[in-house]
Amino acid sequence: MDTEDFGYLAIETGQDFLMEQEENLLYKKFGVRAKGKQNLEIGEIDTKTLKLVELVNYSPKYDSDYLTNLINKAKKSWKGVDTNEWLINIRGGYEA
Repeated sequence: MDTEDFGYLAIETGQDFLMEQEENLLYKKFGVRAKGKQNLEIGEIDTKTLKLVELVNYSPKYDSDYLTNLINKAKKSWKGVDTNEWLINIRGGYEA
């Protein structure tokens, strides 16, 4: 798999999974959920331990209604929260 962030990656998956796919996955864009090991100190991913969890449909089109709906849902959850203060707390008191 060729990625923008990590270059070429090999992700372990079963032969059965690939045989079950109705369309050819070669040269297609899609998301991938994978599990593997990561160095917690430096954040580096051990690319040799990656195993496929699932393929995710990738649809890059912009949907204004969908985005507006998500924003409206989030507004209810964030009502009464000082977002600037929350962000500073998340950053550990550091300004960006």
